[in-house]
Amino acid sequence: MDSRDPPEHEGLRETPVATQPVFEGRFLRIWRDTVRLPDGAVAEREYIKHSGAVMVIPLLDNGRVLMERQWRTPMRRVMTEFPAGKLDAGEAWQACAARELREETGYSAREWAYIGTINNAISYSDEAIHLAFARGLSPGPRQLDAHEFLEVFEAAPEQLLDWVRSGAITDVKTVIGVFWLEKMLSGSWDLDWRS
Repeated sequence: MDSRDPPEHEGLRETPVATQPVFEGRFLRIWRDTVRLPDGAVAEREYIKHSGAVMVIPLLDNGRVLMERQWRTPMRRVMTEFPAGKLDAGEAWQACAARELREETGYSAREWAYIGTINNAISYSDEAIHLAFARGLSPGPRQLDAHEFLEVFEAAPEQLLDWVRSGAITDVKTVIGVFWLEKMLSGSWDLDWRS
């Protein structure tokens, strides 16, 4: 049993019987598990294994935030998001956040506040996304990856809330980030800022 599961949840636990890789790409790995269900029956579970990611909510001194627009192939459209990127093997969240912020926007941050981790698609992926705020931003040159195309722009926090409400922003990590931003700006939730 997972150490995070209280004993009363034991009746919900599925026990792995066999695990096999189905597909391994550069970005994703798909696995199929055969599991024994709590009632003794056997079932198959397919899921994506992901190295994890980081999303940054970059706060500008003028009260606005940095945002991005980027084509997302699975959605077949341009999506509006906070800067984010995939963790490299063994990379700490803050190193990844600083790297992605610099590469995608050109900005560096003086201070960081870690929010926590979200699991955005628990029924079919183990991806964990670390969320953080950044402030004390200094501009610099962007360092986009080869063949990476995105537009960086500033937006007012209230504009982001309108976009979430209207459905113009649907990316789950960005929606959660917008709600965190609202709570932080209202003073409802404090953050632990560190250099």
